[in-house]
Amino acid sequence: MNAGQEKFFNFIIGRVEKENQEKAKALLIESFSRQDNGTFNKEYIIDFIPRMLELIKPELIEEVKNIMMNYQA
Repeated sequence: MNAGQEKFFNFIIGRVEKENQEKAKALLIESFSRQDNGTFNKEYIIDFIPRMLELIKPELIEEVKNIMMNYQA
């Protein structure tokens, strides 16, 4: 995990419901792996964002969604 990935990981994990943290970690590791092997593309992002948002604390969904949309661009 590079420094940018670690920062994103910590940001997201800090906003995930406790009971969803393992699922979130797995999704993040998958996304970082795809970044590293060149398969992190728009189709993957479109699939990834809703799956991750389901794991976020309800009061923080908009904040995370905004960050992810900027990250996607």
